Amino acid sequence: MKTLKDVRVGETAAVVKLHGEGPVKRRIMDMGITKGVEIFVRKVAPLGDPMELNVRGYELSVRKADAEMIEVQ
Repeated sequence: MKTLKDVRVGETAAVVKLHGEGPVKRRIMDMGITKGVEIFVRKVAPLGDPMELNVRGYELSVRKADAEMIEVQ
């Protein structure tokens, strides 16, 4: 299983499934990350946390822990 955390800078990935439950999953969905959405990884902080993404035409920063819950292809 490939997660968003495994996607390298400059690559685009499509969301397959969201893992996690309750408020955490809801928060990820509220950020616009839903099944089928394409996510472009703009950059990653020097220590790897957070990741800066482009989703639905806007910029978003996501922690590694949250990125691990997003399955991509």
